Amino acid sequence: MKLAVVGGGSTYTPELIDGFARLRDSLPIEELVLVDPAADRLELVGGLARRIFAKQGHPGVIRTTSDVDAGVADADAVLLQLRVGGQAARNQDETWPLECGCVGQETTGAGGLAKALRTVPVVLDIAERVRRTNPNAWIIDFTNPVGIVTRALLQAGHKAVGLCNVAIGFQRKFAKLLDVAPTEVHLDHVGLNHLTWETGVRLGGPGGDDILPRLLAEHGDAVAADLRMPREIVDRLGVVPSYYLRYFYQHDAVVEEMRTKPSRASEVAAMEQELLQMYGDPALDEKPELLAKRGGAFYSEAAVDLAASLLGNGGSPYQVVNTVNNGTLPFLPDDAVIEVQATVDGKGAKPLAVPKLDPLYAGLIAHVTGYEDLALQAALHGGRDRVFKALLAHPLVGQYTYAEQLTDRLIAHNREHLAWA
Repeated sequence: MKLAVVGGGSTYTPELIDGFARLRDSLPIEELVLVDPAADRLELVGGLARRIFAKQGHPGVIRTTSDVDAGVADADAVLLQLRVGGQAARNQDETWPLECGCVGQETTGAGGLAKALRTVPVVLDIAERVRRTNPNAWIIDFTNPVGIVTRALLQAGHKAVGLCNVAIGFQRKFAKLLDVAPTEVHLDHVGLNHLTWETGVRLGGPGGDDILPRLLAEHGDAVAADLRMPREIVDRLGVVPSYYLRYFYQHDAVVEEMRTKPSRASEVAAMEQELLQMYGDPALDEKPELLAKRGGAFYSEAAVDLAASLLGNGGSPYQVVNTVNNGTLPFLPDDAVIEVQATVDGKGAKPLAVPKLDPLYAGLIAHVTGYEDLALQAALHGGRDRVFKALLAHPLVGQYTYAEQLTDRLIAHNREHLAWA
């Protein structure tokens, strides 16, 4: 089995490598290729990756290359974990929206649109290269904004499934609070990427008892603290919103908070430099503890599980993925990409049935899906007017004056990445 990781020079990658090494029975990799244009980072990450495999006795061969075509050739699956423009572009995404009084964040709002505009054309080019070299390969997308990127891939006819680590993070945290094995916890997880709610927490599978009320009653303070939201919000909703809902439910307070402290991008950039120095140490043969602060917790385990299912090597019977709606949420277009529990096999992902949603959640999902449709059109076809309409449609922007100002700032800060600008 051959896997390729495009964006393999990311400081995330040792987390992925550690999962591949520990869970090799689920995913027997013979060849792993790390692909990245940043040769200096790639060699540091590749060296540590080989040492992790060696320490854990994994027989697979790890190669590195800057040549996408060579890297993905004959791969059974290709994982995408790109950041077009690097942390410098992310820092801009997190700062210029604040000038207009809007949330500055890398995956939602105006910053999320900027990231989508930079990213979608690059991802589609890579996917076409995969299709030319191996049309049967699965593409697993971990590249943000995952929902929009996965929709672009699926609409272009690629074999793609989107992956996020929010759900598996909740599963592991809830299991710890409940003192049960993670495999015993099944989430009624519904929404769009980075716009989801846990409407039920069941023990044993989809038909198990819903113990969410008990979880909130006994551990509500811990859950709320993890979300960085007041417990009152969680109690009144009676569900667990993802961390990203704080940008919607507490927009103005979050903007003020962001204005008074360094951007997350600047923190991550400093952390990455420290991590890369560690990765260059020939004595280091395991992922360092600092990596846990970088983000992406449990990403490796979710990725192994998904790849194993897509490639016919077992995998969990139910997994939270980003896949095409096809009537699962009847108030959305069939071609929308949703994030829900699904069964996954060699044919792809099939969402489980979702009970009728409260309008409180369905309305916001429909609203953001409309934005995502406009965002994808802007990413595919360009043009100032398309960017403006996408911003005007986003519930974190929504005002004509803001959309006008943010359009000008977005184009000015991203001109080098926008062929049409």
